[in-house]
Amino acid sequence: MPHTFESAFQGYHGKRVLVTGADGFIGSHLTEKLLDLGAHVTIFVRGTSVLGTHRNDVKNLAHVLPRLNVIAGNLATHDSIELIRSASPDIILHLAAEAYVPKSFTQPLDVFAVNLDGTLNVLEAARGLPSVQRMVVTSSSEVYGSYPDPISETNLLNPTSPYGASKVAADRAAYAWHVTWQMPIAIIRPFNTYGPRHTYDVIPKFIDLALSGKPLTVHGTGQQSRDFTYVSDTVNGFLLMGIHPKAVGEVVNFGAGAPVSITDVATKVKALTGSSSEIVHDMNRLAEVATLTCNWKKARALFGWSPLVDFEQGLTLNIQWSKENQ
Repeated sequence: MPHTFESAFQGYHGKRVLVTGADGFIGSHLTEKLLDLGAHVTIFVRGTSVLGTHRNDVKNLAHVLPRLNVIAGNLATHDSIELIRSASPDIILHLAAEAYVPKSFTQPLDVFAVNLDGTLNVLEAARGLPSVQRMVVTSSSEVYGSYPDPISETNLLNPTSPYGASKVAADRAAYAWHVTWQMPIAIIRPFNTYGPRHTYDVIPKFIDLALSGKPLTVHGTGQQSRDFTYVSDTVNGFLLMGIHPKAVGEVVNFGAGAPVSITDVATKVKALTGSSSEIVHDMNRLAEVATLTCNWKKARALFGWSPLVDFEQGLTLNIQWSKENQ
């Protein structure tokens, strides 16, 4: 880890940090890192009708549960405001979302309820806590739509799916709260992240299929490309946005800057797993974005951030984890 990251991250020691969506893919890796840095971590997870909102069903973080304070509830309801305030956080890292894009095609109102209303409730919780030193709101590369060239933070926001639109709404709400009430808000726009514990999206699906010898289904031509970023690089981005003084009021992209076509993903997964799986094609997906490539110059200029794990290295690590946990 570069010295600039290491020195910045020391600021988390002893801080009260609340993470929403903490038991999800990125959130669980982020929470583990915060514990390693000596933060006092509260996680906000979804309550269930089976266990009740005062209980929780934590999976990815079960191994560190004794070290965590747990709040369970529904972020899309106003009750979450007081639940968050009860933790008295110094820093709020808001990752909770309905992040599976196809769900927004069949249940767009549910996706908006979680992604926009949930964000509004966290913003209002933070607004009533003068002690909050930073709130990071998680946006998405999906807010941009499709551009042929690397995307910078100044590109127009042209989402092509209800999911993307819900993230634009949350993104711009966060900016408005910052401007109106001078709240210490930072907005992170991560590009496609992959790695251990990811259970949906193309890379984990292809790995599981390849390890099982089943066909890998590519939608459309397969020439559509994504900017795949290994989870540890994305976590570094979150940590910088949560503690670095230059992050306040900023919107920052984090991505590898190296687009890979879906066909190439399938081919690489086959090769690295030694699978005999066939690569087959199906119809185009709804609202398919042709190209997503990150311009991460702003992250480098502000924080000295750069991606440290290349695609083949990250894919190898992901496959090894999947073999051990399939």
